[in-house]
Amino acid sequence: MAPLPEGDTGEGLAFADSAAGLRYIFIDFNAYFASVEQHDAPELIGRPVIVIPLDSEHSGAIAASYEAKALGIKRGTTMREARAICGDVAVLPARHDRYVVMHHELLEEIERHVPIQRVCSIDECVCRLNPEEAEPEAARALARRIKAGLAARFGPAMRCSIGLASSTLLAKLASDLEKPDGLTVIMPKSLPARLRDLPLEAIPGVGRGVSQRLIRAGITDFTSLWNLAPKQARAIWGSVTGERFIYGLKGHDVPDGAAPKKAMIGHSRVLSGAHRRPEGARIVARALLLKAASRLRHYGMYASGLHLSLRFYPEGRLSQEVRFRGSQNSWRFLDKLDEMWWPMMDWLADPRNYRDGRRRSIKLAAVHLFALKNGPPERDLFVSADSDHRDALQAGLWRRIDEANRKYGMETLILASQKGMDLNYLGVKIAFSRVPDKAEFSDRSLEDQRRLTGMAHHQRLRQNASRSLY
Repeated sequence: MAPLPEGDTGEGLAFADSAAGLRYIFIDFNAYFASVEQHDAPELIGRPVIVIPLDSEHSGAIAASYEAKALGIKRGTTMREARAICGDVAVLPARHDRYVVMHHELLEEIERHVPIQRVCSIDECVCRLNPEEAEPEAARALARRIKAGLAARFGPAMRCSIGLASSTLLAKLASDLEKPDGLTVIMPKSLPARLRDLPLEAIPGVGRGVSQRLIRAGITDFTSLWNLAPKQARAIWGSVTGERFIYGLKGHDVPDGAAPKKAMIGHSRVLSGAHRRPEGARIVARALLLKAASRLRHYGMYASGLHLSLRFYPEGRLSQEVRFRGSQNSWRFLDKLDEMWWPMMDWLADPRNYRDGRRRSIKLAAVHLFALKNGPPERDLFVSADSDHRDALQAGLWRRIDEANRKYGMETLILASQKGMDLNYLGVKIAFSRVPDKAEFSDRSLEDQRRLTGMAHHQRLRQNASRSLY
């Protein structure tokens, strides 16, 4: 075991005592979205299940159950490909509001056994062990109690893999070693020998880009990574993150870094059907922008930039951004969207930009509000007070609209142009690294999910077992 650095190691890095015992328990729920669907429809337990974002044969799975993975079906596999592999696969549309409700219920059960230190994602959390739980047998006993509590409350579908180690990095790595339903302990004295065969990209924090930089530096396996000096790691990563990574890998208790500031708020969607035409894509882009603006107001932030990106089929991409005075006003954002939209549509309509004699369709739309600040813009001598006042009044109206939609349902107050949009298609989506706030869903939607526990969603599935999707 390498000795701890004395005091700071630069950039404010200072760590606790050396890695002597277990400090952390990392809990990772297996195939989370698919498991929630199996929990809500017990007849799906043991059956291959995939979850898709859109009702389209070409839509790629965003989650696959372990039964599906065993057949070679994984994230990204299209509905058509999945059915070619297994005709019995259950294909279900994503229900992100349900996944958030279940997320909070699972955390509630975990906290009956141990305080949660940090929620890492929609399906992961890490907890700090107390000194009495630092020995392997005591830590394993705690992990078994958590598993038993989850099973008693939620049944067999909501399985989790648990990792126990002296750093959060090693605990997460341990949770990845045995899935599903694993329980793995990594003691510092077992390293590096225990993980010598682990591929670099299987280590949390080593993505493809970092892996390639490590290989160029002659680091090709776990043992050589283990022997890497912290300062060398800083140079390879290009930041202090590399140094923190090496200390965590060796079991040192590295404090969490400061939470990154929110740099942008946005949404993107892969389009299908009529939405791939300009008029349909514009409606979707406006809806995505309105959702981003609602989140902006929820966080109490102001944006002074808007980015629009469109991807085309069979190929090509256009993107543009505009800057403006800081605002929370959706009307201003929509006007700025149109300033970018119409020139892009002119480009798309120009026969010189056709492919194989045909006009391209719009495959994906993405909008992001950026240049965010926590307060309104300062007074500007070149901007009239009336303009700022009008903008603030309009933003206030949108805040009232947000409140009504959260209380009574997301379609209570909407623009006429958005009426009839499929809210499952445009609703709040979950990136695994970001758990949406409950305020991003309507109170009614969340209450319905708690009350019904998702069972009504599967009623049609039971009525027609031969057709999984709707």
